[in-house]
Amino acid sequence: MTFPTGFWWGAATASYQIEGGVTEGGRGRSIWDTFAADGGKVLGGATGDVACDHYHRYREDIGLLAGLGLNAYRFSVAWPRVMPDGRTTCAAGLAFYDQLVDELLRRDVVPVLTLYHWDLPQALQDAGGWPERDTAARFADYATVVHDALGDRVGQWTTINEPFCAAFLGYGSGVHAPGIQDKDTALVAAHHLLLAHGLATRALTAQARPGHEFSLALNFAPAIPDGDSPAHAEAARKFDGIHNRFFLDPVLGKGYPPDVMADVEHHGGRFAAAVRDGDTDVIAAAIDWLGVNYYAPARVTPLDDPLGPGNCPLPGLRGLDVLPAPPPLTAFGWEQAPGTLTDLLRRLDAQTGGLPLVVAENGASFVDKVVDGRVRDTERTAYFADHLRAVHDAIRAGVDVRGYFAWSLLDNFEWAMGYTQRFGLVHVDFETQVRTVKDSGRYLGRVAKANALVD
Repeated sequence: MTFPTGFWWGAATASYQIEGGVTEGGRGRSIWDTFAADGGKVLGGATGDVACDHYHRYREDIGLLAGLGLNAYRFSVAWPRVMPDGRTTCAAGLAFYDQLVDELLRRDVVPVLTLYHWDLPQALQDAGGWPERDTAARFADYATVVHDALGDRVGQWTTINEPFCAAFLGYGSGVHAPGIQDKDTALVAAHHLLLAHGLATRALTAQARPGHEFSLALNFAPAIPDGDSPAHAEAARKFDGIHNRFFLDPVLGKGYPPDVMADVEHHGGRFAAAVRDGDTDVIAAAIDWLGVNYYAPARVTPLDDPLGPGNCPLPGLRGLDVLPAPPPLTAFGWEQAPGTLTDLLRRLDAQTGGLPLVVAENGASFVDKVVDGRVRDTERTAYFADHLRAVHDAIRAGVDVRGYFAWSLLDNFEWAMGYTQRFGLVHVDFETQVRTVKDSGRYLGRVAKANALVD
């Protein structure tokens, strides 16, 4: 069960979740610094002030990744480290990523750079944040600055990671930074995040070097109804529409789905007013591959009242509930259903017309313990084996999948859950910063070295 020649085997991280060093090297404050400092927003009162101390330990961490045999690293750049106020370049901040890229190349690891993984400069939030159209323009400027500095060595560029989470969790439900709870505001933020992707992609494409490739990463949750009636199909349509198609269709040049526009119309007119002539053309800027972030499906059921309030806080969702996930579950309470990953990849292949796909995030949290210097995380190892088999099944079906990135390289600051959820291939003792490679990391390394599924 081999994988295509040149397949990327990697791990992914996000700047705020691992770097620490929040006041060093000229870095400015981010919305996550502010959110985490507001007591009660993050479980246990945790912050990313130190996180995994990757800012000082990046050489050690890259050495661990390369030592496993992984050939690619998907990391994100912290906008407030490069532009403390969101506008003005900080040479010391750029220097950190300059050194990080050089270390990756020295280790023969492909750098796959993500420009935005949710840590908006607080100064831009103070000016309105993602609900403000100007933030999209500022993002394109920032993207150009980073590309100018690193484009001679970095060929893989992802604009934005999971605009769904940045918009709907940050400005809709408020469970993520900046903690705003307004569904119409969330829809406007989502549009500006997609616009930012398009503006940045256009700007970078205009100055790209040969071999440069551009992408964005979307998180998908396949909707599975608990019955086969028309009402069940309608519940699945609604969830799929706002969670998946709302973000994918504009990127593919199809514009915002009309059925989803009807679903969200009752939230107010700000979203419709935010979408200006030409915006959808910008959002549809050509990409070279699509990042597919996948963790679990969503089980949905219709309500008797098709317009009744359900239990899911996403914009536009009325007349349905999201059901509790059936076992087996991860420590996060997420369903383990690897077959739905195969189905998703095949569906995306059809929807995109064969656009190359990269599994940009996939992984699971479990309760890990270091015993005699070893982490025997059999559940996570089995999770990877099952989901890699699912990816291979999609490839055998003709889907052009070019890589797989495990989430995450390191146990880290898991957003609103603080340090309570461990996803890493490498265990981190957050008191001592001692790293211990887990059995799952060794397993993924054996697969990467063989470029094939192994026992």
